[in-house]
Amino acid sequence: MTTQPTSDDRIALLQGTLDLLILKTLVLGPQHGQGIARSIQRQSEEVFFVDHGSLYLALQRLEERARISAEWGVSENNRRARFYRLTQQGREQLVQKTSEWERLTRAMGLVLGGKTGMEEA
Repeated sequence: MTTQPTSDDRIALLQGTLDLLILKTLVLGPQHGQGIARSIQRQSEEVFFVDHGSLYLALQRLEERARISAEWGVSENNRRARFYRLTQQGREQLVQKTSEWERLTRAMGLVLGGKTGMEEA
């Protein structure tokens, strides 16, 4: 899911992860697709690059599930664009999925940072 060639420093986003990042980005206010992609890239310190095809599929999926809504507007460079906004259901989903993600990353940290029986020998 990258807009630029993948390197060892960049990480492809899983579908559920991309949805979560989109929801989190829209907490800051309505944005058009390119703005969402740039925000995720900037906030991840250039680690995540969102492929436009993946982004728009995720936006469509989130809109169909009423997690976001969209309306037409004019972008900062005076082009017609769809602006996406977080819905109440999206806010609730964000809270739930953030909690799940924190639980998952804690568990991964425990496994990756934990000692194996072989280290004690």
